[in-house]
Amino acid sequence: MTNWRIKLSIFINYFVFAILLNSVGTVILQVQNNYGISESSASVLEAFKDLSIAITSFLIASYIARIGYKRSMLIGLAFIGGVCLFMPVMPSFWMTKLLFAATGISFALIKVSAFATLGIITKDKKEHVSLMNFLESFFMIGVLSGYFIFTLYVEDSDLRSTSWLKVYYLLAGMTFLAFLLLWTTPLDESKVVKESSKSFSDEFLDMVRLVWKPMVLLFVISAFLYVLIEQGIMTWLPTFNSRILNLPTTLSIQMASILAASTAVGRFAAGFILRKVPWLPMLSICLLLSAVLVVFSIPLASNATVEGITSWTNAPLAAYIFPLIGLCLAPIYPAINSVILSALPIEKHAPMSGLIVVFSALGGTTGSIITGNLFEIVGGQQAFYLSLVPITIILVALYFFKKATDRAATGSA
Repeated sequence: MTNWRIKLSIFINYFVFAILLNSVGTVILQVQNNYGISESSASVLEAFKDLSIAITSFLIASYIARIGYKRSMLIGLAFIGGVCLFMPVMPSFWMTKLLFAATGISFALIKVSAFATLGIITKDKKEHVSLMNFLESFFMIGVLSGYFIFTLYVEDSDLRSTSWLKVYYLLAGMTFLAFLLLWTTPLDESKVVKESSKSFSDEFLDMVRLVWKPMVLLFVISAFLYVLIEQGIMTWLPTFNSRILNLPTTLSIQMASILAASTAVGRFAAGFILRKVPWLPMLSICLLLSAVLVVFSIPLASNATVEGITSWTNAPLAAYIFPLIGLCLAPIYPAINSVILSALPIEKHAPMSGLIVVFSALGGTTGSIITGNLFEIVGGQQAFYLSLVPITIILVALYFFKKATDRAATGSA
């Protein structure tokens, strides 16, 4: 099997969906401007995206090996490409909800298939955790690119203009190119197909039973809370920049890219470091540094200049410092995903990938809605301060997660 081609294909699929999925923060800001939507109402876009991911993953993850990993990814790409074409011709809040629901459904097919495929094309645990971090870092490069792609179509002079919707023609074209690349890329799934001999109901129940394993339950807690933090910050950072730091709309979106860039750098570096360093000490240090950054960077927003900000050169320091939390948080999600998958036999990778996607989606929805409501009730600074609570819980949970995976490795769990 030509592994480099399937790796490239998965990376590009992730790049395209990174732009679509993480445009939610930009779109939340734009629908407030275009359609007069409140912060709490706009926050439901995250739910349309993440709940569709969760429901789709829950229903199809145990069966996806029968559909085929490659075929599932092709279905996801074709579906979202078609929906993107309708966004500019039906400018409305309900169409925006439909877009994110379609994005969630399609990404569920992509992510479950991609994660399960990694188990086929990697040789050992170290290669798996390294490739997982590289994949997630490429995802963040897509997120970073998305901020700048969207700002090419946003008009600061007319906040109610819907010209930004034309970006979806470009995204549809990128999606169909990704479809063609994957379609022409070979993937040998024979090993997984041979092991998919159970009935659908038995496979579904096996996936549900996985949650009750102590090792998996600790993973679920950690993954859920991590995504709650990441999506809460990523989704609302453009609004924080605009409403709290008083940046122009395009600059608010562009400077939110610092978070994506720092996360991409962190995951890319972790792809090398985790080949040499045990994952628990590294992730513990990352969480502690994240907490320190929150404590020291958020107060800077109180001293931000309230007028005359026109470009990156005169933006307040807080706009640069706080998004660096991505550098610290970056390795956590791909590392724990790799640890849990590597601790399970290959026939469990698809259902476990489904659970990863389900609880990640639920964490993303919860984080966005909580943060959006806190923005309205207590303000943006206090909303981001509260990320210290899940950071602390994850730090504790990872210690017990490490003990559980060690027991599983020795056959005592």
